[in-house]
Amino acid sequence: MSAAIASSGADPAVPVRGQAYPFTGITTVELTWVEQATERWILFGTPLLDQILDRRRRLLSFAANSVFAFVRWASNDYGTILSRLDIVRTVAPGEAYTTLPCVAPGGELLLHLGGWPKVRACLELIDGIETLGVDPGAVAPDYWRHAHNRLIAGFRPRAYSLARHRAWLLRREIGA
Repeated sequence: MSAAIASSGADPAVPVRGQAYPFTGITTVELTWVEQATERWILFGTPLLDQILDRRRRLLSFAANSVFAFVRWASNDYGTILSRLDIVRTVAPGEAYTTLPCVAPGGELLLHLGGWPKVRACLELIDGIETLGVDPGAVAPDYWRHAHNRLIAGFRPRAYSLARHRAWLLRREIGA
């Protein structure tokens, strides 16, 4: 027990300022919906837990190594002020991660786009993957990195194919 906790008489289950809560391998995303102002939603991904906080807010919890798409949109009286799409792989304890608003503790960013034209192009990619009958959360992480780099540079990413998906599943199965 640290000296700061012992001298203050505080509950040792509550961390001292500057200390982090122990990371359990669960990533939590707070979703918000305020009509015509702020929307945060999950486009794909399979949560372990869905907890409704109130009419406008929900918490979704994801297991380590799962993939989800997090969309953030905001507007004001003059129109859209924020359009973002992040495809995130949740991390296990001890892995490095990037922090994101409304995502605790964070995750590995596979794709990070801002601006409606790029977000729209990615939504079209996701639609194409779904028409193949593939869950976008099961797509090879390398493909999302490729799509990120191509979209940021202003180019169209290569289409995802069933052959590429089978190759990813085999590579994952042998642990490569």
